[in-house]
Amino acid sequence: MNESDRADQIVTREKSAIPALLAKGLTKTYAHGEVAVPVLHGVDLTVGVGELVALVGRSGSGKSTLLHILAGLDDADTGSVFVHGENMSGANVDGRAAIRNRHLGFVYQMHHLLPEFSALENVAMPLRLAGRSRSEANQSARAMLESVGLGHRHTHRPSALSGGERQRVAVARALVADPALILADEPTGNLDRDNAAHVLDLMRRLCRERGVGIVIATHDAAVTQGVDRVVALDGGRVASER
Repeated sequence: MNESDRADQIVTREKSAIPALLAKGLTKTYAHGEVAVPVLHGVDLTVGVGELVALVGRSGSGKSTLLHILAGLDDADTGSVFVHGENMSGANVDGRAAIRNRHLGFVYQMHHLLPEFSALENVAMPLRLAGRSRSEANQSARAMLESVGLGHRHTHRPSALSGGERQRVAVARALVADPALILADEPTGNLDRDNAAHVLDLMRRLCRERGVGIVIATHDAAVTQGVDRVVALDGGRVASER
C-alpha cells in the first residue's frame, strides 16, 4: 500500500460511522474445579476512530480477560464484539484470525520483537505474513520506522536498541498494517519515566494522524493523562468513565 492509498484509507475510516470497537454485554466466568469464578459482568465498551482510551483497574478487575476477549483470543459467555464493524465474537477460529490480521494491532509490556531480525524486518513481519512482497513490506516498514523516529536504526537488532527504542519498534510493528484498533497491555510497564512519556506521546500522535482507535490497559496513573477517555473496571464491571 503506497502513501496515497494509506491516506485514502484513513480518510475513509474517519468519515465512517463505524466505531473501531463496539463491545456489548460481555460476561465471563471461569470454572476452577467445582467453583465458578465470575470475572466480567456485562461490560460495554465503544472506541471511536482516532480515540485513545485508557482501561484502568486493580489486579483482578478483569482488564486482561477483557483484552483477550476483544482480541478474539478468548470467548465471552455472553455478549458481542465488533472490530471495525466485523463480528469477532461470532466468527470461528479462522475468521477471528482474519479479522485480527485486517483490523488489529498489539503492543505488549514486553516488546516481543524477534531477536534474530532487524528492526526493519520485525516491523515488516505483519505485512509479509499478510502476503505482501518483501520490497513492498520493507518500504512500508521503513516509512513506519521513520514516523517513530527510528529510521536511522532500521538495520539494528533488538539487542542493539535501548528499551525505549525497542518499544517504539513494537509500536511501529502494530501500526504498519494500518489497523482500525490497537490493544496495548501495559505498554510502558518496563520503561523509565522519560521513555514511557516518549512512547505515550508517540501513541497519542499516531492515534490522531492515522485514525486508529487505541485501548491501553494500565496501572500507571501517568498513562491516563492526555487520553480521550478513562474507563475504570472494578470487580468485572465498568465502575466509571471520564
